[in-house]
Amino acid sequence: MKKICKFILPMMASALFAGCTADFNQAMNHISDFTQNTENTKNAENTAQAAGTLSVFYLDVGQGDSEFIELPGGKTMLIDAGTSESGDYIIDFIHERGISKLDYVVATHPHADHIGGMADVLKAFSIGEIYMPDVTHDTKTFDRMLDAIEEKNITVKRAKAGISIFKDGSMNAELLAPCSDSYEELNDYSAVVKLNYGSTSFLFMGDAEELSENEIQGNVQCDVVKVGHHGSNTSSSPGFVSRTKAKYAVICAGRDNSYGLPKDKIISRWQNAGAEVLRTDIDGTISFTSDGRTVERSDF
Repeated sequence: MKKICKFILPMMASALFAGCTADFNQAMNHISDFTQNTENTKNAENTAQAAGTLSVFYLDVGQGDSEFIELPGGKTMLIDAGTSESGDYIIDFIHERGISKLDYVVATHPHADHIGGMADVLKAFSIGEIYMPDVTHDTKTFDRMLDAIEEKNITVKRAKAGISIFKDGSMNAELLAPCSDSYEELNDYSAVVKLNYGSTSFLFMGDAEELSENEIQGNVQCDVVKVGHHGSNTSSSPGFVSRTKAKYAVICAGRDNSYGLPKDKIISRWQNAGAEVLRTDIDGTISFTSDGRTVERSDF
């Protein structure tokens, strides 16, 4: 198995919290914090409003995952690249939007329905950096991706909870998982990405299952969630679904797939939690825009 040579392991500093013993002072601190948080939210919204529009596309790649993101200011991000048959569609979709560079790429985990088209995509564009979990997979698909990374001398960074992919004014992307160093199931190595823009946010779960969902300590509340593991029973646990408070739940799945996904129970669970469920097997490619204040479903 080939080795990836450019992992950079950012370290997160521990946060320090100070308490106040006097009831009066504690109450005043709560008021001050609330006021400050409100001001921070308003400032983030105003900055985002001036920055432009964020566009997120959940690509219809059949029984697989791929999300393409156009960031305000012109930078781009790709999360996963579907199956090996998906490469040309993804490349064409991005090229048709006038894009020649992918600034941030995330390969959530090494299953073929998430990285199958990645080698072709990496070869077709100029690439900034790529994030991958610290796990390998003994498949030709994984080897092809590593070959493309090495041939193009792409910087690879480890996908791990607590790492910031980027921070730019009112916008940032952070990794909420994987939280542990090793798992029995490859799905639980999934890089979970949260993208924040002003007061809006998008959560991308890869194939993270219930174990990973329960480990996540970061804030998973979001406007739109890319549902984990294609709407399988192994993901979207009741507690996690409740925590997201999502307005939209997007499920990426292939038409008439042999796995019977998404499961009716999971669809109902998201709907009962108040989310509108959208599915690539029914709706095709799904897109949203955000101005930093509101998220709207959009045409493209």
